[in-house]
Amino acid sequence: MSGYSYFAQYYDSLTKNVGYPQRAAYYLQLCQLLGHDPGITLDLACGTGSLTLELFRRGIDVYGIDASVAMLSQAREKCMENGADILFLCQDMQGLDLYGTVDTVICALDSLNHLPNEKALERVFSNVSFFMNPKGYFLFDINTLYKHEKILGDRTFVYDISQVYCVWQNHFTPALGKVDIHLDFFERDGNCYYRSSESFSERAYPVEKIQELLLRTGFCNIKIYDELSFEEPKAESQRLMIAAQKAT
Repeated sequence: MSGYSYFAQYYDSLTKNVGYPQRAAYYLQLCQLLGHDPGITLDLACGTGSLTLELFRRGIDVYGIDASVAMLSQAREKCMENGADILFLCQDMQGLDLYGTVDTVICALDSLNHLPNEKALERVFSNVSFFMNPKGYFLFDINTLYKHEKILGDRTFVYDISQVYCVWQNHFTPALGKVDIHLDFFERDGNCYYRSSESFSERAYPVEKIQELLLRTGFCNIKIYDELSFEEPKAESQRLMIAAQKAT
């Protein structure tokens, strides 16, 4: 969970299609739909802080937490360049330890898929619940088994951008719904290319198990939508948006 040491410097260049302004707007629309005031908001597993910054720009009292020092370094630099005074803390979500409670926790872009097993997922849900005010909301997305099997699978992707040449290789384990990901980065320096590598895994969890763990850790009123919509998930949905309210 604390990797991304090499990936951090290329992350923003390789994820320009994510659409952070649209995602920030969606989460705020979701809060409106739920009748929820975001209040003090935590961007959990905030990465390079792009979503954190977009929420800040929309007047949200937000701060970010991530386990990667390299990713947080990018986040701090980005926010300083944009005149945004945002607090970032280096913590693993499995060991979450906040200074106080929050009203909203957002965990975006399949960050929870990086957790290795259901026990770890339950631990994170329990941590979020512990630091959340009653009637607060946990808003997160998660990759589906369909995406892991049909989209990521045993496939290789190549990204050739001005900053770096990246080879992305996947290996899918059906029994676990897990994709092992290996990235090779080739950065040009004169007539030479320097190679660096990063490896990590993502695991898909059944919706029924996610609901069970949320209920077990103090959440209720669970809503599940297709990605960036307010429609019901489909069989071919690649990412689900989930809202769970902290019980009183």
